[in-house]
Amino acid sequence: NFIMVFVKHSINQEVNIMKVTAFVGSAQRKHTYHAAELFLKNLSALGDIQTELIVLSDYNLQHCRGCRLCLDKGEELCPLKDDRDLLFDKIRNSDGVVFASPNYSFQVSGIMKVFFDRFGYMFHRPPFFGKSFTCIVTEGIYGGKKILEYINFFGYGLGFNTVKGSCITTVEPISADREKENAAIIEKHANKFYSQLNKNQYPSPSLFSLMMFRMARSSMKIMLSDDSPDYHYYNGNGWFKSDYYYPVNLNPFQRAAGKLFDKRVAYIAKTKGKVGFI
Repeated sequence: NFIMVFVKHSINQEVNIMKVTAFVGSAQRKHTYHAAELFLKNLSALGDIQTELIVLSDYNLQHCRGCRLCLDKGEELCPLKDDRDLLFDKIRNSDGVVFASPNYSFQVSGIMKVFFDRFGYMFHRPPFFGKSFTCIVTEGIYGGKKILEYINFFGYGLGFNTVKGSCITTVEPISADREKENAAIIEKHANKFYSQLNKNQYPSPSLFSLMMFRMARSSMKIMLSDDSPDYHYYNGNGWFKSDYYYPVNLNPFQRAAGKLFDKRVAYIAKTKGKVGFI
């Protein structure tokens, strides 16, 4: 009877399965695709993780026209009718995301950049706090580290907990030693990302992050009104009254610094009539 009760409890007990989605910015199912695939395989071997691999070229992504409707009126008014929201929902439904791109002309691939540009309004209204983020770059010779910095900053700007990405060399023909080295890099990277997935989702902010939040929200409160989507988003999330984007216990120094940042924005607005943080 004890065994039956234990088995029944185990079946009914909610299993905490995390979801990680990788977005591949290459139409070729070769080096970048296989690197992302190997990363997810290593990740799955570490715990209960559901994975999905998305090839961006399989989706309809249109080029941003720079009309600013998403910024000034709301993202729902974007004139482009593509798969943006479908892909964004995949991120919202994930605990962690991976962006994988080849090095094309010393930058992310074209389709990856098109995808990035569809996030434009989110830099004003970051939504992904508590989620983990990392990236993979495949390249032939040079430039991958700068691309990693760019993608990492992109993830940081959207609110993710970022894990430094990895860059692997895939110049052909790839030797057996190079393939072994790349596999070791991916495995180590997956271990670090898995560790982040299991850490505190809401870490204490750096002084720079705290400054950016307090000065951005203070400038919005002074200069914008409720008909602005930025103002409405901050107000709806309670950010005009909170210490930070998410619940966190600031130490005395952080609290004092936050108040100082608020006062600085108020002073600039009073003396110059404008603030350059929105």
